[in-house]
Amino acid sequence: MRLQGKVCVVTGASGGIGAASVELFRREGAKVVGVDLLAGAPGDLSLEVDVTDEQQVAAMYTRAREEFGRIDVLFNNAGISPNDDGSVLDTTLEAYQRVQDVNLKSVFLCCKHGIPHLLANDPQGGSVINTASFVAVLGAATSQVSYTASKGGVLSLSRELGVEFARSGVRVNALCPGPVDTPLLRELFAKDPEKAARRMVHIPVGRFGTAQEIANGALFLASDESSFVTASTFLVDGGISGAYTTPL
Repeated sequence: MRLQGKVCVVTGASGGIGAASVELFRREGAKVVGVDLLAGAPGDLSLEVDVTDEQQVAAMYTRAREEFGRIDVLFNNAGISPNDDGSVLDTTLEAYQRVQDVNLKSVFLCCKHGIPHLLANDPQGGSVINTASFVAVLGAATSQVSYTASKGGVLSLSRELGVEFARSGVRVNALCPGPVDTPLLRELFAKDPEKAARRMVHIPVGRFGTAQEIANGALFLASDESSFVTASTFLVDGGISGAYTTPL
């Protein structure tokens, strides 16, 4: 019951990491507002929201507070990784901007309109978890240029906010998953198993992560167990970011 009495707002709640986190947060005692572009997101309160729309984002936090009386955790997890995001030489401006809007602009909006609710708590404070990625700290020849740029932006934004609000009781951290066996990843590799194999060789533990393993990291950051953790690059990546060569 590490989240007993806490109210958590999770975006991207219908996806692999989001759904696993909603389930885990509820099991640990939280009331969860599940937010997704699709209707029927899991949670104690399900909201259909376009997180790139500022008015909708502001309204979802107002609705959450009206329902539960407070907000303690923002898990800004919505994101996309479309097939038309590739090399800088091939990716169109429209494709680039679409990824930036969903992956980075939405995190800005969720922090802008969500953090004031954490500051309104008595005592003020709470936890903000922004989903970045291990690609925010590494380069890759198999490029997804806008995805990588957006996650680098999430990482920098999280660090900045973590420092800015540290003495207000609001912790802000960037959760950086490695490649995770989610529907998004399976879709990416379904047509080209060689892409999966090429990436697998770089993972020291020899496998992709699970959504549950990333949710466990999010739980730690959401709970009071991480009370001295803020402005961090919280990597849950199977050792990828620490590897030069990997075991045979």
